[in-house]
Amino acid sequence: MKKNLLITLLSFFLLIFNYNFLYAKNSYFKEGKKLFDNKKYKDSKFYFEKDIVFNPKSENSYLYLAKIFKEEKKENLEENNLNTVLLLNPKNEEAIYLLTLLNIKQSNFSKAKSLITTMSLVCKKMCSKKIELKKKLDSSQTSK
Repeated sequence: MKKNLLITLLSFFLLIFNYNFLYAKNSYFKEGKKLFDNKKYKDSKFYFEKDIVFNPKSENSYLYLAKIFKEEKKENLEENNLNTVLLLNPKNEEAIYLLTLLNIKQSNFSKAKSLITTMSLVCKKMCSKKIELKKKLDSSQTSK
């Protein structure tokens, strides 16, 4: 009898802890996204980083951190976060798009071409952006 009661209580506490843990993971990203949408980048960065602590495979938090670093013109950090997104999900079209733009800006044309090819293979939602990227790449190469 005591054993069953102990198991029941332990299970109950584990369920409550697990629920709170899952809620915390979701709320950090949601709060960060809300602040990002209001252009409060410093505050949103804190929440995205906190989300990553609880969920190291949160590709969306890394993606939004990359967007924040793009706004702050910190290209190395932007690139690191975009590469992390692509490690977690090689088919993330938005990360491919942003990384291609960054490589064109940095005059890394061979990497940009490779990313455009990758985008051609995986695109579902952002296929129209592929044409835009090719135009930017061509105009950048001719102006250099």
